[in-house]
Amino acid sequence: MSVDVEALKTLAQEKKLPLERLNNAIENEVAKAYAELPVAKPHGRAVLNRQSGELVIYVPVLGPDGDRIDTVTDNPDGFAKLADKTARKVIKEKMREAKDLEVVTEFSGSVGDVIGGIVQQGRDAEVIYVSLGRVEGKVPAAEQVKGEVYKHGDRIKCFVVDVKQGEKGPEVTLSRTHPAFVKMLFALEVPEIKDRVVDIVGIAREPGARTKLSVRTHRAGVSAKGALIGPQGSRAQNVMNELNGEKIDIIDYSDDPATYVANALAPAKVSSVEIVDLAAKSAKVVVPDYQLSLAIGKDGQNARLAARLTQWRIDIHPDNPVTQIKAEKAEEAATISPIQGA
Repeated sequence: MSVDVEALKTLAQEKKLPLERLNNAIENEVAKAYAELPVAKPHGRAVLNRQSGELVIYVPVLGPDGDRIDTVTDNPDGFAKLADKTARKVIKEKMREAKDLEVVTEFSGSVGDVIGGIVQQGRDAEVIYVSLGRVEGKVPAAEQVKGEVYKHGDRIKCFVVDVKQGEKGPEVTLSRTHPAFVKMLFALEVPEIKDRVVDIVGIAREPGARTKLSVRTHRAGVSAKGALIGPQGSRAQNVMNELNGEKIDIIDYSDDPATYVANALAPAKVSSVEIVDLAAKSAKVVVPDYQLSLAIGKDGQNARLAARLTQWRIDIHPDNPVTQIKAEKAEEAATISPIQGA
């Protein structure tokens, strides 16, 4: 049999396939197909003539001592048809691989960004399948927000976690729970972030419930919090709508640890912050007794997120000694370290 060399060259050029790698793949697969024939001779090798396109099976002839003394060709009945089918299969597979690589390369640039797509009816009820155009992305169960439900045809935004070449083609892993998802949603809404006038310094999130993020500005006269909140709260509201009502606390970042810890406990008001151990990042916070439950939050959530955001161990106390005694259990829940809150 023979292969159309010019057509093969044109295909390799159009699909940006290395021609020699394609030739080698054809030779290897044809040799395997020959070896599986009942009449195949041992050590058969397929060789594709790079000029004529002729594909020949060469078989070594061994002497009594096992040394090769000659080489002959072999062309069993029906092998030409099998070799042609095998070559076509190789070319098709390499074209698919090239297409997959192109898709992987394209979407690899989207890792760390937000991407939109349409929910598809999936084969696995625990996975959300999302059509992204040229490829289908997946939101695994671990990357889904508890309580969120999506139907076939719904539009959805996700954070691109990973893109790789899988056994069955490109695999795009998406997330709705990643903390950076919130950050990138704000980047889409706030021009000041794109222009690097405002930075999101830190972020701590409990998906579906609450997110705390700290911001700062690099330009005098610009309010970092105001930029993220937007006119009449529109920018922050758009992000919360995308997150199905997840609460968001936007606080000012500060290089001063005491100020940063106090800000992080918002919406609670803080009376004072004492740095107990700078090296260990431990702080004692005093709040008005009527603010204690707000500072701690439901099930300790506010204090926990503040600790994760600032990376400080926060010990919260009310300013009223009587309340202090009554709130002993609440204080235990409020003593949160960044590790515990992770």
